[in-house]
Amino acid sequence: MRNFAVTLIQLALAVVAGYYGGRLADRPSSVPTLPPPVATTPAVPPPVPAAPAAERSGSSAGSPTAAALSTTYRTAVEHAAPSVLTIHSARTAPRGPFGVGGRELQSQGLGSGVLVDDQGHVVTNNHVVEGANEIVVAMPDGSLRPAKLRGVDPESDLAVLVVDSTGFRPITIGNSKDLAVGDVVLAVGNPLGVGQTVTQGIVSAVGRRGLGINPIENFIQTDAAINPGNSGGALIDTAGRLVGINTAILSSGGGSEGIGFAIPVDLVQQVVASLVKTGRVVRGYLGVSTEPVPRGRKGAIIVAVQRGGPADRAGLAPGDVVVQLGEREIQEPRDLAGATLELEPGIRVPVHIVRDGKRETVEVELGRRPALRRQQRAR
Repeated sequence: MRNFAVTLIQLALAVVAGYYGGRLADRPSSVPTLPPPVATTPAVPPPVPAAPAAERSGSSAGSPTAAALSTTYRTAVEHAAPSVLTIHSARTAPRGPFGVGGRELQSQGLGSGVLVDDQGHVVTNNHVVEGANEIVVAMPDGSLRPAKLRGVDPESDLAVLVVDSTGFRPITIGNSKDLAVGDVVLAVGNPLGVGQTVTQGIVSAVGRRGLGINPIENFIQTDAAINPGNSGGALIDTAGRLVGINTAILSSGGGSEGIGFAIPVDLVQQVVASLVKTGRVVRGYLGVSTEPVPRGRKGAIIVAVQRGGPADRAGLAPGDVVVQLGEREIQEPRDLAGATLELEPGIRVPVHIVRDGKRETVEVELGRRPALRRQQRAR
């Protein structure tokens, strides 16, 4: 009986042990088990398109349009830059009696110039070489070549030099009459003597006058940065063609403030042709003295007429108010002077006047303007 009871107890314990053993086997282990490593081929990511060349080089010109513009400017500069030179001018005097002590430097200047033909003619500003008796041109390859002054035109602030240009090509000439406000232009020169530099801007105005810079004013205004040393350099379009000669800045502190002026290439060509041919520019002459019209009206009132001169022969008289010369409207006396200087002798031009309150037109054959003393000295 006792053995039978023991056996029952053992069976009961076995059942209990089996029950709890199964429950424990069903619980998840607190330590996760990882499957054995399986060798696999690494996944290949999809190909990434190559970045444009401009992005790889760090340029901001990432868009096709910007890249195209960058290429256009680059091509223009590559085309024009080899024709833009640096002008070194100096005024020296003998040192000591009979020049025994050599020569003494009295003044020197720095500017830019543009090779305009295959005969070695270089156009620059008159103020770059004014008063100089020694002129040296730095060519694009760094070589220095002596230059001779062919002629100057103080009225337009232009001068022409002659230099041995063997191995260098002249710039391509554009047409300044095609320029309009908003067109992109580039200024090429040697500002402040740092070396050839290119700046970019737009045409801010055309036909700008009344600044009091030159007797003849018909400027292209641009916001391309222009500084001392840019004078005489090239203003080019995006095709690399010469459209103007940089000549002046309007600045309160002497540096570029985004208001620069260039002489239109159409006027430059006329002046260069005259200087190359004769060493001076022959200009039209009307033969009158004028004053501003009173009471704020527009025009130039004639106060004196040269006896036997072009205006006298055409019948103009004191008291006549000139309001237009050819196609040029006259706002004030200096407009009349500038318009006359832009024309050649012998041209017959209509002069629109107001006489006794009525508008009339008188045709005048311009005479030849007498040479100025400063022109004679410069030659």
